[in-house]
Amino acid sequence: MPETTPAPATVLSSLPAPSAQAERLIELGVHEVAGVSATELRAFAAAAGAPADGGGVLLAVHPDRAPASALAPLLRHAGKPGFVVTDMADVDLFAPLATVPLPDAPLYLLTGLDRGDRMAGWSPDEALPALTAEDRTPLLLTEGIHWVLQQPAVLERNHCFMTIGSRLRKAGGALDARTPAIWISNGTGRDGRERRNAPKVGWCWAGNRHTWLGFASATDRRTGGPDLG
Repeated sequence: MPETTPAPATVLSSLPAPSAQAERLIELGVHEVAGVSATELRAFAAAAGAPADGGGVLLAVHPDRAPASALAPLLRHAGKPGFVVTDMADVDLFAPLATVPLPDAPLYLLTGLDRGDRMAGWSPDEALPALTAEDRTPLLLTEGIHWVLQQPAVLERNHCFMTIGSRLRKAGGALDARTPAIWISNGTGRDGRERRNAPKVGWCWAGNRHTWLGFASATDRRTGGPDLG
């Protein structure tokens, strides 16, 4: 396993308050995709409590309600809309690992977000057990998209991230070797020059290392606010 080397410090602004995050999702129409009313979303956000450590919380929609294919085009970077790479047409089949249980609710909260810059240069196969040993949970692809929607500065060149909590199982039960990630397109190859600087949902092999990809994780997932069913 590679040594952890401190990455150059990147100072990110705090996450918006849950109420502001709710308004952002309403503005983007995510609540309609999820089948949740604006009133319900606002009520959930209003009831969300701050974590004990004083950090921010991320409001997320369950991937069964708002899949990655619906969320990715809402991303923006340098004025360009987000997209999913052409060879990931099955993006919505990437599901949570068995070790990443989700709240049984359409809306939930994540605490203790970390982009995982210190693990840049690790492979997903190396990063997952290390995160587990630290009692951290890897982000799902949809959670990573929600993070960028609410805090666009988290996605920057040379400091992008993987979301290895989402994996695809093949027919026999084995994991597909692709692991999803969110980064910024260079506008090369099948991306097309018009997509240079656009936010990109793509994948990397589970055994490969990339110096510009960290491993996004959180400390906890929890429900909060009223039961939305």
